[in-house]
Amino acid sequence: MTSQTLVIAAVGALGIGAQWIAWRTGWPAIVLMLAAGFIAGPITGMIDPEAAFGELLDPMISVGVALILFEGGLSLDLRELRHSGKAVMRLATVGVLVGWALGTLAGFYIAGLVWPVAVLFGGILIVTGPTVVIPLLRQANIQTRPNSILKWEGIVNDPTGALCAVIAYEYFRFVQDNPGASLVDVVPPLIIAAVLAGLVGYAAARAIAYLFPRGAIPEYLKVPVLFTVVIAVFVFSNQIEHEAGLVAVTVMGITLANRDVSSMRSIHPFKENIAVLLVSGIFILLASSLSPQDISYLNPMQPVGQRFMLFLLALLFVVRPATVLISLLGTDVPWNERLFVAWIAPRGIVLVAISGLFALRLGDLGIEGGQLLIGLSFAVVVVTVIAHGFTIGIAAQLLGVKGTSRPGLLIVGSTPWTIALAKQMEAVKTPVMIVDQSWQRLGAARREGLPFYHGEILNEATEHNLDLAPFQVLVAASENEAYNALVCNEFAHEIGRDMVYQLGEVSDEEDRHSLPESIRGRALFEEGLGVSDVNTRQQQGWMFKKTKLSDEFDFEDAQEKLPDSATMLLLVRESGTLRFFTHAVRPVPRAGDTIITFAPPKVQAAEDTVRARPAPPKPQTT
Repeated sequence: MTSQTLVIAAVGALGIGAQWIAWRTGWPAIVLMLAAGFIAGPITGMIDPEAAFGELLDPMISVGVALILFEGGLSLDLRELRHSGKAVMRLATVGVLVGWALGTLAGFYIAGLVWPVAVLFGGILIVTGPTVVIPLLRQANIQTRPNSILKWEGIVNDPTGALCAVIAYEYFRFVQDNPGASLVDVVPPLIIAAVLAGLVGYAAARAIAYLFPRGAIPEYLKVPVLFTVVIAVFVFSNQIEHEAGLVAVTVMGITLANRDVSSMRSIHPFKENIAVLLVSGIFILLASSLSPQDISYLNPMQPVGQRFMLFLLALLFVVRPATVLISLLGTDVPWNERLFVAWIAPRGIVLVAISGLFALRLGDLGIEGGQLLIGLSFAVVVVTVIAHGFTIGIAAQLLGVKGTSRPGLLIVGSTPWTIALAKQMEAVKTPVMIVDQSWQRLGAARREGLPFYHGEILNEATEHNLDLAPFQVLVAASENEAYNALVCNEFAHEIGRDMVYQLGEVSDEEDRHSLPESIRGRALFEEGLGVSDVNTRQQQGWMFKKTKLSDEFDFEDAQEKLPDSATMLLLVRESGTLRFFTHAVRPVPRAGDTIITFAPPKVQAAEDTVRARPAPPKPQTT
């Protein structure tokens, strides 16, 4: 398949298809994309990127990597990073230097790479891949501090690893062009070029931050303008120094992330979609461009493959643990958490993308061994994802960093109804948090001893002060149904459209007075009760009841014990997972579930009405 349009279509289908399978199965997406690329490239020969794109392949990958690093920079909010403590700062400074040095030594002495390749690859190995780390942490339910350390290390070190690779490449390129140059001759020009590139990225970000809020760019052109500027900054900075554009776009992303630009909130979903497409496309292209010879280097039956296997083991058991333990000396992080962080370091797409880019660059410089980077980077990704992905739960359990909380419920709005719901959820051991901007309305929550957050949930400051990670579901139940819809629409992208619910009648597409379904949360209750409906029932004495299902007492039995007017709100699985009854979805109850019902007064819970059979009377003795 050499037609460019067919290759583009195949790459898109394979990449997004692998992402979808990963979502459905819970398998690591990066491993599935690697398998798809191998099958489409070296194994079947269906895709040959070099034959299809020729000289365009290099700039395509370069621009793709630049956009990925820009998107990564947009995730680096320094205000939130300050709340992560000293440990992340140490890993982002001391850890970078120690990891780079140890990775370089392992590459040279164990893997047998030549010095230029070993130094460059050692810098790239700093990255830990937030796109891989964050899903693993969420799935394993890790305690807050080690979770935060690993998350922010990945976010910070993604662009840092790219910058280290740029520095190493520029150094060896300068030496190649100027044989006999001393360190003094090489380093200052590199520093000057990096500073100039960073200033270009900073100036572009400040210009965007100035123009966007003032209406200089129409809303429909803001995304195209932003990405055009990113590419222009990348290309222009590369004229200052080769690959200095990567520094510029990274600085540009970080600057925009830390400026109060209201328009950026609406851009985030689009830029993340672009990042998914780029990640999938670049990964498939690089995997399919591997030759059989590149794969043969990883054959453990050959001497080169054996050295690579030893290198991977050294990376897992020596380089990463030593880097973390040295970096965290003198911090207040307990030793069990240090050991856990020292073990977990799965690599992701940025490692492969940057390795693929500089493998091409080293080849242009005539440095031997550069072609090994792509195959070796894929091996690092597969080994670390499998090793850490399948052991993170076991390691967390053994080291005592496993989170004890079940999936939580975030309730927006403090009302008598939400207070009653929160109390019932605590009764079934579900973590709950009530959020309201009114200190007076939160008075009832304080009196009941319920967890609460005083602040506006839509305020950007809340993102830095309220950790949303423990909460699986959001329920917006304030007195204002339009506000509830606004909250659900804002958090649908972060929590998931199917995990945001609100009080309010089911929308009617033909009713021009109702809110459209696309901008609101799922309607609570199968009847779609509104705020006034639950308030009226609350005043009449309605209350929440819980019913535990079992093999002997199933869903039909529970329904018979409840009055016809009672309405089921949700069920809680034994694992703590929450499933709500809505107008569109009716979860299937099973043994072990607990059903939460909103019922009229003087109706006992089903489990209270089921009485044990009376014991037979004792025989009388005379």
